[in-house]
Amino acid sequence: MLYAVFMSSTLPPFPASQGPAAKTPVMVEFGAGDADGPCLRADAARNRARLLDAAARLVAEHGAAAVTMEAVAAAAQVGKGTVFRRFGDRTGLLTALLDHSEKKFQASFLSGPPPLGPGAPAVERLRAFGCAALRRADADLELQLAAEPCPDRRFVVPARRVRHGHVVLLLRQAVPDADAELLAQTLMGYLEPALIHHLTRQCHMPMERLQAGWHDLVARLTRT
Repeated sequence: MLYAVFMSSTLPPFPASQGPAAKTPVMVEFGAGDADGPCLRADAARNRARLLDAAARLVAEHGAAAVTMEAVAAAAQVGKGTVFRRFGDRTGLLTALLDHSEKKFQASFLSGPPPLGPGAPAVERLRAFGCAALRRADADLELQLAAEPCPDRRFVVPARRVRHGHVVLLLRQAVPDADAELLAQTLMGYLEPALIHHLTRQCHMPMERLQAGWHDLVARLTRT
């Protein structure tokens, strides 16, 4: 499951612009609840793990491009319909492969030690967040690119909403008079996997330069 942080328990698409003290992060578990009994839930969990294991083997052996619903079904020795029922589509399957590292990353900036986690000034946390996101994207870049949703879903998937909500919260603390929601989109654009691929793989920029650029962008947007 992916977890998201939003600025209110009503879960609006984008939080209303209010002062930093007016909102409190709320952890929300995404994914439909399972009303089946424990035996059926256990069977579903085993099947899901089996499919993800097959998909991970395909990525390791042939790259993310080799991960199709048909290939995973064949590798797991199940019907293709089973894969579609479990993950919906290829993007859902690839997103599930990234789920474990995404949960670890979310935990690090929501409740981990500072400066990435709580306890440091907002600007320091923004700097740490971007650098950590850049490193994580670079480590899983092929899979992240393959898991990119279509344009009408790109900005509303849970993992991105979690990050956007976190950046909005920090910007409201750092620059209370700014339009935090729009500035957050500017910052999030810097962390898009396609841009990171272009800069690191095609332009051959070192990660240190991208991280320095993130620090510069944060400083300019927060007037520090």
